[in-house]
Amino acid sequence: MARTRRKASGFFRDFKEFTLKGNVVDLAIAVIIGGAFGKIVSSFVEDVVMPFINPLVSFAGKDWRTITIGPGIAIGKFIGAIVDFIIIALVLFVVIQALQKFKRKEEVELAEDPPLDTNLVAQERLTGALDRLTNTLESRNTPL
Repeated sequence: MARTRRKASGFFRDFKEFTLKGNVVDLAIAVIIGGAFGKIVSSFVEDVVMPFINPLVSFAGKDWRTITIGPGIAIGKFIGAIVDFIIIALVLFVVIQALQKFKRKEEVELAEDPPLDTNLVAQERLTGALDRLTNTLESRNTPL
């Protein structure tokens, strides 16, 4: 019985550590925000974009959402989903490009040499000269 409790408490401890890792929490937040963003984009497409496109795609006075081909193939809803996808892909592309540009800028800033401290440079030169002098003296004092 005690062994089962230890296994169960170990399982829950491991599960707690897993769920509270930064990556899992970040992923959960991204999924929630992504769902909300998807709803916003769907509303934008249905309420703003498609009313402008509706006169171009409407057949016999039908709304774009009700356009069907054959028995039950809802092509209008499919067109709306395609427009949703294109808008989301465009926004993701712009965001990823901005992040990459920002990341490259950070890498360039990190790659630049920090300003040299004159005391540090002088100290390094002196240490190098002392090392060379020590090596020279040791090589002269070695018995033949």
